[in-house]
Amino acid sequence: MMTTPRLTTLSNGLRIVTETMPGVASAAIGVWVDVGARHERAEENGIAHFLEHMAFKGTARRSALEIAEEIEDVGGHINAYTSREMTAYYARVLGPDVPLALDIIADIVLHSAFEPREIEVERGVILQEIGQSHDTPDDIIFDWLQEVSYPGQAIGRPILGGPEQVGGFSRDHLTGFVARQYGPARMILAAAGAVDHAAIVAQVEAAFGGLAAQPASAPEPARFTPGERRRSKRLEQAHVALAFETPGYRDPLVHTAQVFATALGGGMSSRLFQKLREERGLCYTIFAQGAAYADTGTLTIYAGTGGTEVGQLLHLTVDELRRAAEDMSEAEVARARAQMKAGLLMGLESPSARAERLARHLSIWGRIPDVAEQVAEIEAVTTSAVRDHAGALASGGRAALALYGPVSRAPGLATLTRRLAA
Repeated sequence: MMTTPRLTTLSNGLRIVTETMPGVASAAIGVWVDVGARHERAEENGIAHFLEHMAFKGTARRSALEIAEEIEDVGGHINAYTSREMTAYYARVLGPDVPLALDIIADIVLHSAFEPREIEVERGVILQEIGQSHDTPDDIIFDWLQEVSYPGQAIGRPILGGPEQVGGFSRDHLTGFVARQYGPARMILAAAGAVDHAAIVAQVEAAFGGLAAQPASAPEPARFTPGERRRSKRLEQAHVALAFETPGYRDPLVHTAQVFATALGGGMSSRLFQKLREERGLCYTIFAQGAAYADTGTLTIYAGTGGTEVGQLLHLTVDELRRAAEDMSEAEVARARAQMKAGLLMGLESPSARAERLARHLSIWGRIPDVAEQVAEIEAVTTSAVRDHAGALASGGRAALALYGPVSRAPGLATLTRRLAA
């Protein structure tokens, strides 16, 4: 059963959006802040993620252990994440425990203690996390691809930051970032499931209503720049990631770009999986995925292959991309649309996914689109539009390439872009 979301905006600009799900016993609730790695200064790279970690290390009212115990005493769980444009603090609990979850979330967002000892403990944890990512080729390759696609820009820097920056963060750095970036107009309190809108508004007003309104500064515009990063190393596999600039999430063509990414490499029936893995046996893993930001987006193609196969794999990958402009079929596009619609509608069965949807759509468009509207936008993507999009990517010559492992036989970016345009 579909319900209508309810929205209330406090006088300081903080937005509260909820959606009741009849017959659901649990609820998801959280604060989504329109602040992420993209809002950091160069010397602050990694501080948004560091701040997310510190939220669970104690407040003026609760120790780190008490935060964990209080939420788990009622069978709930609490978590957070940092992306390039957003930080989220959220919990999943049974309906009667929503006031407790909201109280804890408000506490960690507004009253984190940032104790120096806890900062040092968590610094060590994050440095280990960075080290682990550097030791994981199919993780670090995506950071390299982002950096080479957006060089010298906040949107291109790694979300975790680097050891040098993370090693220097102090309590003053954390409190300064919060004071500068965590204004109420950038916050969205979203909840879905067994929730009561009026009760949540009253509690949020009491907790967050005293925050002073402040203007939100926009991040620097993104500038996608073709480039290449290559590191040869003795590994079992060559890791390859190729990126093309695509529309941002406010662009009318964003759905076309997403349908194309799904058709190209979004599943076992996709072109890349069938042609390069199933027919040629050139790799175990290959996929394409789309990412969208406020003013840019990327189509990313990733594969792990052997050092002797990497050249052939890359050549065939760009051949499939170029060919898609000519012969992407109605059946492929219909299958991709069905996958996207199913993902959207299946997600609505989860309070967590629905709360996330409320927050992200309100952040992007300032409103919550009806599900039928979203489905119609997906269904409106035509095969002709997908072919045109593929053709624009192939002929544009604007790509970025990251290679890691036994990649001495891999062609360079210039060779690949010439092949695309041939």
